[in-house]
Amino acid sequence: MKTNKWKDRKDIVYSTNPDFNYETESVQQEQVTLDPEKQRLKIYMDSKARSKGKQATVVNGFIGTEEDLKDLAKFLKSKCAVGGTIKDGEIIIQGDFRDKLIQILSAKGYKATKI
Repeated sequence: MKTNKWKDRKDIVYSTNPDFNYETESVQQEQVTLDPEKQRLKIYMDSKARSKGKQATVVNGFIGTEEDLKDLAKFLKSKCAVGGTIKDGEIIIQGDFRDKLIQILSAKGYKATKI
């Protein structure tokens, strides 16, 4: 028999329907950041959908929390002395810095490959 705790019920307090099943709020588990040795990052250059065809280097494949992704992006931007952003779980660095990013990430223990 399925038990329903009243505190977990979503939007309904009581129902007279005997066949009614209460919806419960699902608890989302926070994603855990993998160690740098277990990360497999892909680095490639992208110029599509950029104003005037400007180049941008994209770091893809990071598995972890949003906060750790922001910290890594900030570290990479400071090492390359350029701007960048995070979009859809990818780090976008302005300019072509593929080789430099591979060296920086390898020194930190990440497994980075150029596509």
